[in-house]
Amino acid sequence: MLYTHTTQVPDDVKTTFDWHEHKGSFRRLMPPWENVEEVRSDPTLEDGSERIFRFPMGPIKLQWIARHKGYNPPHAFEDDMIKGPFKSWHHVHAFVENDDGTCRVEDTVNFSVPLGALGRLVAGRSIHKRIHRMFTARGNRLTRDIARHKEFKHLARKKILIAGSSGLIGRQLVAFLDTGGHEVWRLVRRTPKKGAQELQWDPANGTLDASSVEGFDAVIHLGGAGIGDKRWSKARMKLIKTSRTESTALLAKTLASLKKKPEVFLVASAIGFYGNRGDEELTEASSPGEGFLSETCIAWEAAAQPAKDAGIRTLHSRTAGIVLDATGGGLGTMLLPAKMGAGGPIGRGKQWLSWISMDDEIYAMHHLLMTEACEGAYNLAAPEAVRQKKFAKVLGKVLRRPAFIPTPPFGVWILFGKMGVTLTTDSGRVAPTRLQELGYRFEHSTLEPALRDTLGMWR
Repeated sequence: MLYTHTTQVPDDVKTTFDWHEHKGSFRRLMPPWENVEEVRSDPTLEDGSERIFRFPMGPIKLQWIARHKGYNPPHAFEDDMIKGPFKSWHHVHAFVENDDGTCRVEDTVNFSVPLGALGRLVAGRSIHKRIHRMFTARGNRLTRDIARHKEFKHLARKKILIAGSSGLIGRQLVAFLDTGGHEVWRLVRRTPKKGAQELQWDPANGTLDASSVEGFDAVIHLGGAGIGDKRWSKARMKLIKTSRTESTALLAKTLASLKKKPEVFLVASAIGFYGNRGDEELTEASSPGEGFLSETCIAWEAAAQPAKDAGIRTLHSRTAGIVLDATGGGLGTMLLPAKMGAGGPIGRGKQWLSWISMDDEIYAMHHLLMTEACEGAYNLAAPEAVRQKKFAKVLGKVLRRPAFIPTPPFGVWILFGKMGVTLTTDSGRVAPTRLQELGYRFEHSTLEPALRDTLGMWR
């Protein structure tokens, strides 16, 4: 069986080929709705190199071993499936120069399914549809990523240290920055892997070797205990707050003490800063709110002050309540009940939800990092905040499922406690005012196209 796909890329052949040679390309090319796990990846696409990963196939995860050949930079490379779900799989990646100097990527896949004619009869159509969804998503990501990197192509690449790199946002941010040619290091709590670009710290015990973080151009801190992972006991609430404030303070004080300080320090924050504010439109100029999340965010941002006092450009990315990712976070939690037709409004559904697509989340962070004039707090939220009832309705429309059965708040309390009620009923109508004034262009400014891209549910 044969499948072909063409992607038009807004940069030249060499840039596009180089993007694929970076390790981060694997993460960026995987369908955003599939929880793919990379097992091992060789640092090259040269003949004989391999990438091994696991991916979901129904209720189980299958392993795929891809071996590269036909390495001809910057024009082509190929890969064969050595182990996986197909009887055979041969993929040719061709990079062709257009008349205007841009590039088109021509993907040609020859594959066969097990059981011959019977396999084609039973599963051929669904497999072809799944492959088409995958390559559509790959093309979208490739085009967008290269366009975003091109905006700052004239600037030097940065050496970047990231704490919280294994989280939902961190994984995608690391991959995106890597494909842009930046040198990305991870700050980890465990023993660093041999040969990996990793440094160790122990924020719980206040331990960080200052000499190890000398020489970075940018430091990004995304870490902290999950807010929606568990019920909010007193101990859990304390951990949520201290895991953010203590680690940020440790980083800020350490960076401030360096002889060669980084140019920029970006610390994650959240729109919880504003608290539960009903219908009030909230901008970066709005006052902080009340309650646990607001108090946590205020203290979190304040912990970065030593870096700011030392002259380091300090940023706070106040991220929307829902970052659209099908593999985790708020949307990941919603998907199962929504697919079962139980994704209706919570209460009356009149509370405002602020959201942002995963791509806009990492593109906005990158934009702030690369723009010297940027400093202070920025709301990372799409321009279109929606009421929770509308969010449920649009999600149901995209999934082709009903979304009218309401969930009473007391039901959320029984299942998830205070955490669930706060996260689902608090109202936050947040506007990305400073991002828009900066000229940032959103990939997804409205909800339905964002959800369709995230879930691969195009019309």
